[in-house]
Amino acid sequence: MRAPGPRSLPQEARAAALFLAPGLAVIGLFFLVPIAASFLLSFTDFDIYALADTSNLRLVALTNYAALARDPLFWIALRNTFYFVFVGGPLTLGVALAVALLLHSKLARWKGLFRTVFFAPYVTTLVGVTVVFRYLYHPRFGLLDRALGWLGIAPINWLGDPHWAMAAIILLAIWKNSGYAMILFIAGLGNIPESLHEAAKIDGAGALARFRHVTLPLLAPTFLFLGITTTIGYFQFFAEPYVLTGGVGGPLNATLSMGLLMYKQGFRWWNMGYAAAIAFVLFLVILAVSAVQFALQRRREA
Repeated sequence: MRAPGPRSLPQEARAAALFLAPGLAVIGLFFLVPIAASFLLSFTDFDIYALADTSNLRLVALTNYAALARDPLFWIALRNTFYFVFVGGPLTLGVALAVALLLHSKLARWKGLFRTVFFAPYVTTLVGVTVVFRYLYHPRFGLLDRALGWLGIAPINWLGDPHWAMAAIILLAIWKNSGYAMILFIAGLGNIPESLHEAAKIDGAGALARFRHVTLPLLAPTFLFLGITTTIGYFQFFAEPYVLTGGVGGPLNATLSMGLLMYKQGFRWWNMGYAAAIAFVLFLVILAVSAVQFALQRRREA
């Protein structure tokens, strides 16, 4: 068979371009174009009046971003979002890793059943789960406070007390999302050669030392992937406070998130330009945090 000539590469490139063109066109039409339009929208005062008549649309440059810096609700929402991400995210991954270690153990039985049970909440509709948790958190009739009462603990007004409202949402997020991370951790644990644990055990390393010096380093790629995806998802949390608090973000804005504030500004008060500015600030925050995670991972590998 004759080797391909120098003209085969351009032909392969054209074929690849033809195969990629439909997918890239869909991505450009439904992803890149809306992002560009939203970015331009953040420099306007687009509202319900401009929606009725585009002649009312005006360019306001950085006015929306300057207004964000002076808006106390924006800083409250940003603080709540950071709290949810940097408390709920590590707790979710910690619970998922603990469950994965238990199910990966040689002593575990009915592994398939328990994996299904723990993964089921992840594929359950978020709004439906949130509605159920809203009744579980009821201060008088909720099952959670009933269980606490059996232990001699006074009932907690989970959704009515500003000190407990965010904790209630974090508990919901852990229960909902830890199953997905558990599955990936189990896959990562399965890829660790057993010979490494046996060699460390022969060298006198205990269970904790093997976990610290063998398991955790080899799970670093899994941690990086789950850390970034969990961070991105948690920065955008919206349905939990919307359903649990009736779209208010209460009590006293204790559960007001960036996503909920963006929704209220854009679709309740019709300040679309202002909402677009919130969206791009959130985008920059997510980009910065993700870049920091990548940099920390590279530093550990160096």
